[in-house]
Amino acid sequence: MQVIRTIEQVRQALRPARQAGRRVGLVPTMGALHEGHWSLVDRARQTCAEVAVSIFVNPLQFGTGEDIDSYPQTEEHDLTGCAEHGCAWVFAPSPQEMYPDQVLTSVTVRRLSTPLCGRTRTGHFQGVATVVCKLLNIVLPDVAFFGEKDYQQLVVIRRMVRDLNMPVEIVGCPTVREPDGLAVSSRNAYLDADQRSRAVSISAALREAVDAVKQGAHDARRLIADAEQRITRAGPVDIEYVEVVDLDTLEAVETIDRPARMCVAAKFGRARLIDNLPLYVGGGAQ
Repeated sequence: MQVIRTIEQVRQALRPARQAGRRVGLVPTMGALHEGHWSLVDRARQTCAEVAVSIFVNPLQFGTGEDIDSYPQTEEHDLTGCAEHGCAWVFAPSPQEMYPDQVLTSVTVRRLSTPLCGRTRTGHFQGVATVVCKLLNIVLPDVAFFGEKDYQQLVVIRRMVRDLNMPVEIVGCPTVREPDGLAVSSRNAYLDADQRSRAVSISAALREAVDAVKQGAHDARRLIADAEQRITRAGPVDIEYVEVVDLDTLEAVETIDRPARMCVAAKFGRARLIDNLPLYVGGGAQ
């Protein structure tokens, strides 16, 4: 496995694979890798001859009050895991390498960036879209893999790739969960024991919504109210949103008469957690 720090070096390293027609997969990450990331890497290895992982804590996607310096960085652990999971390359540039000058160009995916997390994280998805665009242009993968846990991010990136005619396939991969249902996240490390036991209420509320739709529930407002009550009942929590949205447009859905997605963001202490599940009329989660 090669660990590469510069843009020019990663382009040179990957050129032979592309020239030989070998399918290259990219897993973009911000490090602090966990089972969710490894599931993306394993999925990439199933369909790609060569797999690259990028590790870069992107300053553009941190907003006011979000301290980039406190974001967990565990490079030694991450590199060991990448080697164990069969990565060919790890691209781990510095901020100076990615942004050597003042950033004058950015990518904005309108409409999709403003609901849900976009309401409180101003500029976040502009930062995400910009860095992902740069990574795709640098690595030039055939396929890039993203987790469904951040569903809004996945939708934003898919639309960016579509609108800009970028020659890459975007693959969304299912959320990896702890045995009790909590979505795996680097931010789970911020939870103390009590908060950890209460945070599972998010996935429990989502699962109850899935079951309700399977049994014939159609009123999104009722589903949202029940989910909020389920999460609040677990104890102190700051619910940022519970919404049911269209799979593609992220617009609010009032009646579940087509596939939709319930999305949740809530804070337990300092840990801001997000999660979601699809709602299929008459069929539950699939």
